[in-house]
This record gives sequence, structure tokens and C-alpha cells, in this order.
Amino acid sequence: MIKRRRAGQIGVELMMIVLAAIFFIPVFYLFVTTFKTPDEATLHPMSLPENWSFANYKVAWDVMQFPHVLLNTLIVTVTSVGCIIIFSSMAAYGLARRNHGFHRVLFYLFLAGMMVPFQMGLVSLYKLIMGLGIMDSLWSVIVVNIGSGCVIAIFLFHSFIHSAVPLELEEAAFIDGCSVWGTFWKIAFPLLTPVIATVAIVTTLNVWNDFMNPLLFLQSREHNVILLEVFRNIGQFSVDWTNLFPMLLLGVSPLLIFYLFMQKYMIKGVAAGALKG
Repeated sequence: MIKRRRAGQIGVELMMIVLAAIFFIPVFYLFVTTFKTPDEATLHPMSLPENWSFANYKVAWDVMQFPHVLLNTLIVTVTSVGCIIIFSSMAAYGLARRNHGFHRVLFYLFLAGMMVPFQMGLVSLYKLIMGLGIMDSLWSVIVVNIGSGCVIAIFLFHSFIHSAVPLELEEAAFIDGCSVWGTFWKIAFPLLTPVIATVAIVTTLNVWNDFMNPLLFLQSREHNVILLEVFRNIGQFSVDWTNLFPMLLLGVSPLLIFYLFMQKYMIKGVAAGALKG
């Protein structure tokens, strides 16, 4: 029985190794192509480059105007994520600490928003942004990101507050004369660090990789974000992959570094929010 179980484990491990190798092939292809010439990438797509050159990265850096679009992307991402964390944590705290029927219905309405496809409201959003007079500005994307990102964030904060924030601490603060506002910021909010990290990672990934909202609401190149610049440099009838792939790697590298530093906090936040009591 032990030998059979051990053989089964070895078989599963070998299968996982094979699957990992298969999934790594596109990543390998993307990476090595960034160092090739167009002819070499066409003739020998999976081989290593004969001469490792960073010329394609320099071309991508200049063509994309990378420092400028990176700054725009950072402004949109940091502002959106910060506002989502602040607004969602306050809303979730109020809903979690009130047991009235109205608050439960309101929370269920937020949950219902998770089930409605975002694309169904694009026409209304477009009219709203036009009415606010912020079309073709970074604020148009930020406002839409905040509205769409608060739904899942409220759900995560609400679950975490119920499971991991002791009500007795807040009651003690009330007895000592602390207001509701002070209790939230001084007592409850510091305890939300794990789920704040989770929300920050999830929303950062969504906002950074968002293509539809910038495409709809940003119309001038001055306000372009990274994905729009990548899309702008794709030809109508042909694509120079040796120039496109360096753009993709330049665009994803800040997000990859951020995720590597924050992934342990995401695991802690998800685990803590999943446990009750």
C-alpha cells in the first residue's frame, strides 16, 4: 500500500512538472524573442538568439515614451487603489457593525453588483463621464475604477471585519469616550492590514491590466497608459513581434515586482478572511 501510494505521488509530481514545462513555453518564447532580430525570430522562433542585444528594449522605450506612460499608469493605479481601500473599508465597517434589515439588504445589493457584467453599463458610464466633463482625462478612468473596484473590496473587508476584528475592542474604545470615526481609524483600521494588502494586490492587478476603460475614456496620446501604447504600436496588417514583446515586458515588469513583494500578504489576508471565530 505504501509503495502504491508513493508511486501515485511520483506520477502526480511528474505530471505537474510536465504541465509546468508546457506552460513555460510561451514565457520562454516571449523572453528570447525580445533579444532577436525580426529575421531570426521568424526563422528560429524557439532557439536562443545568436547575439544577445538590448536594442529592441531601447526602441520600445523610445517608441512607447515609457517614462511618461508609466507615470500616467502609476497615477491611475495609486489613486484608484487608495480610494478603493478608504471608501470600501468605511462602507464595509458600517455594514458589518449594523444588524438592521436595511444594512443587510444594502450589503446584498453590493453583492449583486458582482454578478452583473461590467460591460452592460458602458453606455451609461460613457454618458456619465461626458456629463461630468472629465472625458479624456486620467480622472475619468480613476472614477470608473473606483466604482467598479469597490464591490469586491467591500465583500473582502466585510468578511474580514466579521471574522478577525473583535467587537470588544471597539466597545472598550466607546467606553473610554472614543467616537465612531475615531474608533474606526484608531482601532479597526489598523487591524485590517492583511485584508488591505489583499485588496491592494487584487485591485492593482485589475487596474494595471485594464484596457477597456482607458480605450473608451482616454482619447489623446498625452494621457495614454501602458496598455494603450502597446496597442497603438500594433500594425493593422502585420506585427513586429521583436518590438512588441519588449513593450509587453516593460509594461508588466513593475507589476511583477509589486506582486513578488506583496504575495505573502495576499495569502495571509485570504486565509484570515476565510476563517470565522
